[in-house]
Formats: sequence, C-alpha cells, structure tokens
Amino acid sequence: MNRDEAFMRLAIEATRKGIAQGQTPFGAVIVKNGEVVVASHNQVWLDTDITAHAEVTAIRSACKLLDTIDLSGATIYSTCEPCPMCFSASHWAKLDRIVYGATIEDAEKAGFHELSIHNHDMKHLGGSAIEITPHVLRSECAALFNLWKEAGHARLY
Repeated sequence: MNRDEAFMRLAIEATRKGIAQGQTPFGAVIVKNGEVVVASHNQVWLDTDITAHAEVTAIRSACKLLDTIDLSGATIYSTCEPCPMCFSASHWAKLDRIVYGATIEDAEKAGFHELSIHNHDMKHLGGSAIEITPHVLRSECAALFNLWKEAGHARLY
C-alpha cells in the first residue's frame, strides 16, 4: 500500500466515526512531514454550521494545533473531491496537495446538492499552485455514501 492510500484509509476511518455520530459521509486528514496532524469528519449537523465540512474542520484544527494559518508543506486527504469552499480554504491555507477519493458526481448521486466545479477547474481558473491527486481509493470512498444511507439517520443539506 502506498502512502496516499494509507492516509486515505485514515480519512475513511474518520468518516466512519462521523457517520456513527449522525454526521454526513465526508472525512479528511491533514499530513505534514509524513505525520498525521489531524483527522476530522464533517460536522455540519453537530455544529449547526453549513461551513463545517470535513476539510474545513481539519484545516481549522490543524491551524490551531500548529499555531499558524500557513499549512505549507502539508497535504489534505479528503474522501470526496472538495467543494469550491473547501478547495478555496485549502488554497488559502497554502496546502501543497489535495488528494481525494470519490468525486463530486458520486456525492450528487447520493443526493448532495453540489456545485459541480471540479478542483482542476478551480486550480486553473484561480491560478492556484496546489497539486491535485484524484481518485485515490475512489470505490472505497464512494461506498461511504451507502454506509451513511444504511446507518438510518442520513440527512442531506
């Protein structure tokens, strides 16, 4: 197993924890210097905060833990392609890379009302230097949507 897959598996585990707590099926892990800084999941319903996506909660936590708003040298692993808000937060935090599993289309199929602006388009249109690695463990990440629906407390936003 390569490093990207290993870290994505941690994001999948964070997502499973979130699902067990009644949250939506998204997780993220931030890694710097080969070490996990934080693993987080979506907390929109927990915090009653529509901006509490997994990537944003991970970035907020990592910045607090590292006492900086500059996450240069770090990578975020997200179980789903980040939405435009999360891509922008990753860019502004100066993350080096975004690695994601499932796609915006996978989230839409599960019923989420996504803005279908892909990360590569955001990168190009915004002139971002962030590196994007798509589809890491995509099928396992996409399967989280079914796990969420089967958990019996799925709520969309």
